[in-house]
Amino acid sequence: METIWLGGAEWMAVLRIGLGLWWLESWRHKDKKTWFAGGGIAWAEGIAADHRWPFVRHGFDRIVKPRPRLMAYLVAYAELALGLGLIAGFLTPIALVCGLILNLIYLVLMIHDWGEQGQNLMMALISVVGLFAMCWQSWSLDQALGLFP
Repeated sequence: METIWLGGAEWMAVLRIGLGLWWLESWRHKDKKTWFAGGGIAWAEGIAADHRWPFVRHGFDRIVKPRPRLMAYLVAYAELALGLGLIAGFLTPIALVCGLILNLIYLVLMIHDWGEQGQNLMMALISVVGLFAMCWQSWSLDQALGLFP
């Protein structure tokens, strides 16, 4: 593959790092005091309660609603872990798959909000491309440690 300035593996590393920065920004911009006090889950509960697909409401009521504090921490620190893992290139395939799953969950929950959909679809696309292009081959701890040849 011919590219300008960097090789293909380096450009994939740029894409991976950019996705990691995006996840890190998702974590950074949360008002942690409000989020961990239940604000984030309460917001999502309102979205799920009025959702056009009943399975979303039922899933939220069975999985998230009984554990609001745990879920608030899980979501916030998953975003932080994804961001740091992708930036450093550590356990990259696992981070890409987990990020893809989280984006798909966000996509289903926010199906009615087209502004939010653009972000989730783009992040999911980058995750798929990064996974199949093996974006951990350059500038990553995975490469340095020989974790995923």
